[in-house]
Amino acid sequence: MSPLLVILLLFFSCAQENKEFVAGFSDRKQVASMRTDSVTTLISDSGRIRYRVITEKWEVFDQASDPYWYFPSRVYFERFDDSMRVESVVRCDTATYFSRRRLWVLKKNVHITNLNGDVFETPLMYWDQRAQRVYSDSFIRIEKENILLSGYGFESNQTLTKYTIFKPNGPITLDETEADSTIVEQDTLK
Repeated sequence: MSPLLVILLLFFSCAQENKEFVAGFSDRKQVASMRTDSVTTLISDSGRIRYRVITEKWEVFDQASDPYWYFPSRVYFERFDDSMRVESVVRCDTATYFSRRRLWVLKKNVHITNLNGDVFETPLMYWDQRAQRVYSDSFIRIEKENILLSGYGFESNQTLTKYTIFKPNGPITLDETEADSTIVEQDTLK
């Protein structure tokens, strides 16, 4: 094979690869406008610091038809009240925030702790900031003081202090002494 033919083949094959590579990035709606690793940041709303976010990766797709932020691997954030007290702590494996709709979608190993210390665990949770509502249609487990609540389907205010489980499995008392006193009280009432 002649050297000229080899050079021409390499040139055309490289030119073809470049065209395919560039074509894959021509649609700005599918490309992140920002990618950041090892992030710790504060986010404000209306001039007040509302959140602290810690995550391994953060991607912003602000040119998408429904602009969103994507946290592909583990995210931790704290929500602050007006007095800068931690109102809730959220941990999950992945999260997506749709900025126009102000909607968070939290997925995989979602753990939320509210101001009262109640712990909420679910594989999927939605947080609609506009409606100030948190909800899920998945399994939910809530550990509150010495009681364990669980079921399917859940709705709450955004501080997770007033909530409803739509298909509860029933409460389970975690402290044996409290369980014994509950049984005695019920027997005494009969």
